[in-house]
Amino acid sequence: MSQPAISIVIPCMNEEESLPELLPRLDAAVADLAQRGRPAEVIIVDDGSKDRSPALLREATRERPYLRVLRFARNFGQTAAMAAGFDAARGDVIIPMDADLQNDPADIPLLLAKLDEGYDLVSGWRRDRKDTFVTRKIPSWVANAMISKISGVHLHDYGCTLKAYRRHVLEGVHLYGEMHRFIPIYAVQQGARYSELVVRHHARTRGKTKYGLGRVPNVLLDVLLVQFLWKYGTKPMHVFGKFGLLSIAASVLFFVAMLYYKFFGGKTFVETPLPLLCIMFFLIGCLSVLMGLLAEMTMRTYYESRHASTYRLREVYENGDALAPRTAA
Repeated sequence: MSQPAISIVIPCMNEEESLPELLPRLDAAVADLAQRGRPAEVIIVDDGSKDRSPALLREATRERPYLRVLRFARNFGQTAAMAAGFDAARGDVIIPMDADLQNDPADIPLLLAKLDEGYDLVSGWRRDRKDTFVTRKIPSWVANAMISKISGVHLHDYGCTLKAYRRHVLEGVHLYGEMHRFIPIYAVQQGARYSELVVRHHARTRGKTKYGLGRVPNVLLDVLLVQFLWKYGTKPMHVFGKFGLLSIAASVLFFVAMLYYKFFGGKTFVETPLPLLCIMFFLIGCLSVLMGLLAEMTMRTYYESRHASTYRLREVYENGDALAPRTAA
């Protein structure tokens, strides 16, 4: 296959019921993109399926030169499947989507048209979402509002897999755990200009959903981690050191209060918890400062050993021309 302009990445696990319908839809979408002068490839990542999905996908590659299938040795999760698909993608634009037929490949040209308006990231918004109200919609609304508030990247639907990214905003983005839902935040942190587009959403009629209410606490913890790494990833001493200094300051206040009660309050040291609080907060403060120093050394070792930069260029202006950073180098 010639060099594709578009890479469609699809994580898949136990979707034997959906694949017979998904593949013809992908055929139509790829043919439509080819007519528009934008050849596409499809990368389906089988995330350790236990049903007939691997056999169906292997057979599908015989008749579809645009299709590549990556099969994991076991189930590693959707984030790992996304990362593998992104690593294997060859197109300048990468579009992830789900394999459960709830995303519509016919929306891909709409995402590309929006991307061509000058954006680096276009996120799908399932405004008319076909899911259960209590167990899916309400937790999603709460999670999206919370993520938007904490991150400052305001999107209505972080959970929608159907998005369009320019390749350069994903360079240097490393995905771990269940961080796939926060890819837009990572992209914006890399300087991406983003927008949102309403996309279609179909009710799930085949297979079983892999998501539930149990993921809500994970979302909160993950977004806090993302924000911590973004704000303090290159200056961890600022957060550990401030906490340590506040703790030491509290220990000093407890020490002063302890002396006051001793000499003016008629209470011995053993009659109040103040001595223990003083010692505890002082030790916590010292340990926090030391942890900050250790985190600083680890961070500096990471950047210097990898020769990684702490910045990212968008363009370089020279002789009145705008050059891509790599060209300028």
